[in-house]
Amino acid sequence: MLAIMKKEVKSYFLSPIGYVFIGLFLLMCSIFFYLDTIAYGSIKFEYMFYSVATILTFIIPILTMRMFSEERKTGTEQLLLTSPTRISSIVLGKFLAAVIIMIISEILCGIYLIILNCFGTPHILTAIVTLLGFLLLSMSYISFGMLASSITENQIIAAIITIGFFIITWFLPNFNSMFTSISFMNMFNKFPSGLIALEEIVMFVSFTILCILLTIIVLQRRKVLR
Repeated sequence: MLAIMKKEVKSYFLSPIGYVFIGLFLLMCSIFFYLDTIAYGSIKFEYMFYSVATILTFIIPILTMRMFSEERKTGTEQLLLTSPTRISSIVLGKFLAAVIIMIISEILCGIYLIILNCFGTPHILTAIVTLLGFLLLSMSYISFGMLASSITENQIIAAIITIGFFIITWFLPNFNSMFTSISFMNMFNKFPSGLIALEEIVMFVSFTILCILLTIIVLQRRKVLR
């Protein structure tokens, strides 16, 4: 698993993908940092993440859409599935590599805290809670994006499936209040308030684990059918 993870992290930085993702993420953060924080004369670091969380839906596929679809398209999936490495290790390695890119992006957000510190004293604990919630949200997005990539050999289709699914979760609560508890944006919105809600953490982690398991099952089935 660690070997796969290192290989994938390296591939992100040997290609433009890692740089494009981090660059777009920081660009969006900078825009919303100004619009949601600086423009209001606020020192609340967490404010911008309400907006950034929405944009995350559209940039996470940059990390996930080629995870397995590219392997199928180029024919290297057969080598991957017949290698001595367990499928679970392959899936976890790819997942953790994408999470590491996300963690690097969040660490770079520390520059905004430094800027705010020049104008006042931002609430560090709330900032940490916000970043934790954002990471959990990102992990959910990454796991589903990985699942979408495992079921198609077309990267664009994998990206559309990922974006479409999470956009649908935005609007589900509008149709029935019972869907409010499974709306990812609603779950995340508690974290910028400085609240660590066990229910939301369990939901994020459970969804992430479910998508990882489904990805393993998809690849395992494909291996058996070969």
